[in-house]
Amino acid sequence: MKKPIKISLGILGIILLALVLVVGGYVIYMQNSYYRIPDHQKLTVKNNQSGELQVGKKYTAATYNVGFGAYNQKFSFFMDTGELKNGTKTRGKHGTAFSKQAVLTATNGALSTMQKTKADFMLFQEIDTNSTRSYHVNQVAMAEKKFRQDGSVFANNFHSAFLFWPLTDPHGSVQSGLLTLSRYHIKSSVRRSYPVTHSFIGKFTDLDRCFSLTRIPVKNGKQLILINSHMSAYDKGGESKKKQLKLLNSVMKHEYQKGNYVIVGGDFNHALGKKYLTHFKTAEKVPSTVAVLTNKELKSSGMHIVEADNANSVATNRSDDFPYKKNYNYTTVIDGYLVSPNVAATAHVINTEFRYSDHNPVKLTFTLK
Repeated sequence: MKKPIKISLGILGIILLALVLVVGGYVIYMQNSYYRIPDHQKLTVKNNQSGELQVGKKYTAATYNVGFGAYNQKFSFFMDTGELKNGTKTRGKHGTAFSKQAVLTATNGALSTMQKTKADFMLFQEIDTNSTRSYHVNQVAMAEKKFRQDGSVFANNFHSAFLFWPLTDPHGSVQSGLLTLSRYHIKSSVRRSYPVTHSFIGKFTDLDRCFSLTRIPVKNGKQLILINSHMSAYDKGGESKKKQLKLLNSVMKHEYQKGNYVIVGGDFNHALGKKYLTHFKTAEKVPSTVAVLTNKELKSSGMHIVEADNANSVATNRSDDFPYKKNYNYTTVIDGYLVSPNVAATAHVINTEFRYSDHNPVKLTFTLK
């Protein structure tokens, strides 16, 4: 019979002290690595083109949150939680993509989908440059190579030290952001920082929320103000979203009153219309983090939502607390466009069945009045 192993109180104390030192050192490392990018940061324009926009001519744009190449239909994300209508609690599992090949497959699929739109302007969100979660695949470089005829502007909105969570599949370090591509001349571009309200832990796991504002000259002397936006997601109570919308409304109003044309595209993390909270068939309850954006909240800026012609049948986003199953995951419309009154526009959701991301891209066709 084997004798039981005895651990003295002294040894146990040493183990506990070592554990405290490791955890404490890690917290200090994360805290010292944390920073917010300053507001009004000037962005670099690469491969700038020469063409100018014209009044009365038809143009197109496409927006796509590519989910850092991880979100194929089998992927679930560790930060996402939910509840089925029968009361069952759900939680996603993964911090990184399944493999480097999975990232390449999803990224190539997303870029090919965007290529088919033949859009004059492209807006990408959650597109990585050098991140553990996407096996250090430079998705921005892949997009710039794919669309080498376009000018490009990148705005960083996720820059984190190594996040060792979840323990079995750490999210790791992240460099990610917003990419704007243009076939027309870009006069300038600036990164605007959204207000955020983060808990001590939340500031390490959520994005450095922002939008990029890009100025495209029009031949009549005005400018197209093209905004690529990604608002807060993990914002129970909507405190950050309200502050972010206030800033966005202020910027949109200022530019429109100057006589410019304003288009905002991206991932709003708001249901774009109250009906889309519960519009689609699902086995899940409405997540507590989902907010609603209507034209009423945009009244001060004069902007309005462009409702896609097929939004009643095709959602733009699925829940990530478990792998995708049609009519089972919660789905809604959170991706799309806001435009000023001097822009005539229609939109269409491109149905990818969430093969390459937890989002579907949305195409905008517009004319400057």
